[in-house]
Amino acid sequence: MADHLSELELHSSGKVREIYEDGDELIMVASDRISAFDVVLPEPIPDKGRVLTQMSIFWFETTGGIVPNHLVSEDVPAEVAGRAIRVKRLDMYPVECVVRGYLSGSGWKEYRESRSVCGIELPDGLRESDQLPEPIFTPATKAEVGAHDENIDFDRACELVGSRPLMEELRRVSIELYEHARAHAYGRGIIVADTKFELGAAPGAEIVLGDEVLTPDSSRFWPADDYEPGRGQASFDKQYVRDYLNERGWDHAPPAPPLPAEVVAGTTARYREAYELITGRELD
Repeated sequence: MADHLSELELHSSGKVREIYEDGDELIMVASDRISAFDVVLPEPIPDKGRVLTQMSIFWFETTGGIVPNHLVSEDVPAEVAGRAIRVKRLDMYPVECVVRGYLSGSGWKEYRESRSVCGIELPDGLRESDQLPEPIFTPATKAEVGAHDENIDFDRACELVGSRPLMEELRRVSIELYEHARAHAYGRGIIVADTKFELGAAPGAEIVLGDEVLTPDSSRFWPADDYEPGRGQASFDKQYVRDYLNERGWDHAPPAPPLPAEVVAGTTARYREAYELITGRELD
């Protein structure tokens, strides 16, 4: 193992993480950067990278009976310990595997226009934040940095993946993961309204869970004791940041306006609380 990141080759750099090559494996490092509306904001969120990494580790540990994952170990260079993991290389599928249990965000917007989400017809009369009759799988394209993911229907997802039976299995695994997480989190006072998974293939395994899993960046986490359909919900995720930016009247075009210190601190507090409630662990 390399002692320092500087000894490793940078594989890729995204909005909120860097990935380094280390032989046949990768080192995935979560930064404290935060993005909203696909724009990286100027202020980091302290502890965010550690929360994302440690929460993903928790879910990798507790979902192995549903699907294998890419986690190898936490054996990483010392300067990124706690915020990085060593993972297997995967051949990632070109769709975001989104599961929604509640009507919110882009799903709520689409429902108001068409009474459907990603081609899935839903009952009339649903309100914002209503629980859906059953979780729905609403795939999206994977956008390049600076572009927006686009919701697509299941037929389009099948075309992108190249196999309907494989896409059906990706859907089945995604919904099972979501239902497992929703039940666990609800018992600890958090509603997982929706989430997205990244799935890929590895030698000997057609479906492997990768990237980050069920974090405040990839999910909507609502406090169960404050849940009330018919309005937007308080959250433990970056919706708090999105709401602040919208209140400022930002048009979602870069550059983003600065975040005040109280919004930064409030975001850190929400991320840490979500981690501690869901995992039952303290962030060291």
